[in-house]
Amino acid sequence: MNTSPSHPAVRVFLVDDAISIRKRVAARFGAIEGVEIVGEAEEPGAALDGIGATAADVVVMDLHLSGGSGIDLLRNLAQSMSTVITIVLTNHSGTWFRQACVANGAQYFFDKTSEFDLACNTIERIAHEHCARGLYHLGAHHV
Repeated sequence: MNTSPSHPAVRVFLVDDAISIRKRVAARFGAIEGVEIVGEAEEPGAALDGIGATAADVVVMDLHLSGGSGIDLLRNLAQSMSTVITIVLTNHSGTWFRQACVANGAQYFFDKTSEFDLACNTIERIAHEHCARGLYHLGAHHV
């Protein structure tokens, strides 16, 4: 992570039942300038607690989770944390899954196999926009 106090990082929380996938995603996303991986979970309850405790800006989640589903997590996040950006990154990428995720609050939906680079590019864009907003707000306070 490459940030400074004047350039706050976008805080990303990862939710996937496979630790190997979480480690890969954390390494890849965490290497993006302006991104900080603030937590990980493998099941919806721990994810909700962790997302709230870390004040995550972005949640990247799979649909298949231990003890629940990503759809349930999306629904809970939409009800309780409307400002968090939700990104589904999954192998369950059929049309039905995509539509169900969007209907339950997902802002982004990517196939792990074929769209991982696109997901990385999206995180990078979000981090850049987050930094730009931070600079805008810093400038506004000094006017």
